[in-house]
Amino acid sequence: MDTLYWLAVATVVIVLFFDYTNGFHDAANIVATVIASRAMTPVQAVFVVGIFEFLGPLLGGTAVANTIGKFVDLSTVDAQLAVLILFCGLLGAIVWNLATWWLGIPSSSSHALVGGLAGAVVAAVGSQYVIWGWEPLMTQGKLIGVMKVLVSLFVSPVLGFWVGYGIHRLGRRLMAGAKPTANDTLRKLQFVTAAGLAFSHGANDAQKSMGMLTLVLVLGGFIPKFEVPFWVMLACAIAITLGILSGGWRIVRTLGFGIYRVRPLHAFDSQLTSAVLILSASYLGAPVSTTHVVSTSIMGIGYSERPRAVRWKKAKDIGKTWLYTIPAAALTAVVIYAIARVIIG
Repeated sequence: MDTLYWLAVATVVIVLFFDYTNGFHDAANIVATVIASRAMTPVQAVFVVGIFEFLGPLLGGTAVANTIGKFVDLSTVDAQLAVLILFCGLLGAIVWNLATWWLGIPSSSSHALVGGLAGAVVAAVGSQYVIWGWEPLMTQGKLIGVMKVLVSLFVSPVLGFWVGYGIHRLGRRLMAGAKPTANDTLRKLQFVTAAGLAFSHGANDAQKSMGMLTLVLVLGGFIPKFEVPFWVMLACAIAITLGILSGGWRIVRTLGFGIYRVRPLHAFDSQLTSAVLILSASYLGAPVSTTHVVSTSIMGIGYSERPRAVRWKKAKDIGKTWLYTIPAAALTAVVIYAIARVIIG
């Protein structure tokens, strides 16, 4: 079999490994508030989340996959080079994911993917092969390509903050005068909201890998057009669920305890906010960062209650990481591409 075939196989493996690290990295985003509020034990949380995480990619459609799979255009590039570019871009994203996990920093896998892929494409064939989407936005008000991805990624944390703020203000009014036993009800309700958050995460994040895997198949000539096969959905659902079950527990401390003291009402409101926003984004084909939405929802909830109790320094550290992620992943992918070219010759 030729080089293209084996390179495509290797890239498919890398896509699924990225999907796994996405789940591994984002597990804390979903289970942190559940565990911090003592609504579930870690074992219960992982079990409930795992089931609904698996269902998300299978039932959540392919709108996000279409967005991710079409923000670069490598159709006129030699097939072997095109697949190599995807390989290097994904590997750059994976390296950044693992580095931030090791440091316990809740960075965005979505930002890492965008940065890694864009960096590899620009280094290999030039910026004209990236669908930036700037002109359609300015002339037609239409969001496509990188602009659609970036607008989604940067607007979602703002919405996470203010929707979390509003929902918690409403929740506190509804709970005014409630007995302490209301916390038991809120903990039980988190079985529903945590399941919804897990489903929305699978529906949005796994689709990013579905889009990349389908793009590999198209560029390699294995399928005639960009249309996500069912086996790709299934493979990505399995990979991200295994990542969730493995759990990036280092980040649980940051989200569950490092931003604001999370109690049952805070946890319920954060999960509800995040699930609604991420599901809405999936319907619109907008890739968002679960890390961003969950983190900022906690900040908004804390701000609505006791602004001074929010650990803004931790929030500032997270914000810096968000800004660093795209260029850092891009640079990592460029270095990996340079090494790959030397090895391949």
